[in-house]
Amino acid sequence: MELDRADFEALVEQALDEIPEEIASVVHNVVVLVQDEPPPGEPDLLGVYDGVSLTERTSDHTGLPDRITIFRRPLLELCADGDELVREVRITVVHEIAHHFGIDDRRLHELGYG
Repeated sequence: MELDRADFEALVEQALDEIPEEIASVVHNVVVLVQDEPPPGEPDLLGVYDGVSLTERTSDHTGLPDRITIFRRPLLELCADGDELVREVRITVVHEIAHHFGIDDRRLHELGYG
């Protein structure tokens, strides 16, 4: 599947906009980025959370913003059509935001966001 960078970024923004306000309102100091390629050696990685989850933070936490990176190429390669891409981008964004809240991969798989 093909989709230019701007249109892909719009899908990520749409997925972020669909997060319920009661969840979005407690996501602080997190930046969401799009990169075309995942890190070397991880060609199938769809997204990654890089930060200190809320469950692990101390009361004096003053670190840099947490980062969520969504990888464009693996998502495009995974999906056969636009509807599937919208769904997979949404799942990936929710999955990475859940890590911000301290939810691990095992629980995310149980919830259907694996």
